[in-house]
Amino acid sequence: MFGNGKVPMKVKSKKFKVSIIAILFAALALSGCGSSSEESSSASSECTPGELATAESGFLTIGTGEPAYYPWVIDDAPESGKGFEAAVAYAVAEELGYTADQVKWIRTTFDGAIAPGPKEFDFNLQQYSITDERKEVVDFSSPYYKANQAIVSFEGSNIQSVTDLAGLASAGAKLGAAVSTTSLEAIEALGLTPSVFNNNADAVAALKNKQIDGIVVDLPTAFYLAAVEIDQGVIVGQIDGSDSGDQGFGLLLSKDNPITGCVSTAVDALTASGALAAITEEWLADAAGAPVLK
Repeated sequence: MFGNGKVPMKVKSKKFKVSIIAILFAALALSGCGSSSEESSSASSECTPGELATAESGFLTIGTGEPAYYPWVIDDAPESGKGFEAAVAYAVAEELGYTADQVKWIRTTFDGAIAPGPKEFDFNLQQYSITDERKEVVDFSSPYYKANQAIVSFEGSNIQSVTDLAGLASAGAKLGAAVSTTSLEAIEALGLTPSVFNNNADAVAALKNKQIDGIVVDLPTAFYLAAVEIDQGVIVGQIDGSDSGDQGFGLLLSKDNPITGCVSTAVDALTASGALAAITEEWLADAAGAPVLK
């Protein structure tokens, strides 16, 4: 579905502004993803613009990572509105009735934000995949994007020429991923024992030092890492069906948050109007895809 059958794919450009990021975003894969607003029975029935029960009255506080990476956020500056998730955040804020001046950003770790308990943000976006397990402790909005997981390695690694999932095991692949991510779950689903890291930056460092053969991340991040972060980086391929256990990326909120329904309504409106598709096209350019490992 995503791939073009060529293995492996080398990304030669090392400039920060990657000219091509290959992602198939057709229809955003949202047609098969139901709204998460149904999961929040306490959602407010009225969504008065600019008057929601937010963390700080009159403002919308949005969480992201530290750092936040391209193409999700450009130059680690979400307040610029540049980058896919930064643009999505401001579009949702506007739909909810908040101006850019009424948006505040805070930084969190990936696993810290998804842990049970109260939150200092109204919603957080760090490529959080919606899963039934996670919905037991946090709320999610309707999905705003969906992508496969992909394996990033380096030229000359023992998994560079792998063409199917069975080949990973045969090659004795040592794969790593960040803690609490669906990337980690994807490795475990292959029957492999993952190397677990606190975050993607630590996983990248281990790959650069050749302590592991590859790291697993979502596809857009894979293209960035292979093009910019990893010397002679290659994308071995996407993990076929790795998106089957989640329902796309959702905005993360505290459990039973009274504004969950309103946030989902905003995402749904952006989807229906085509605004979300336009944001996706701008920041996640459509091009030739990475091969799918079956």
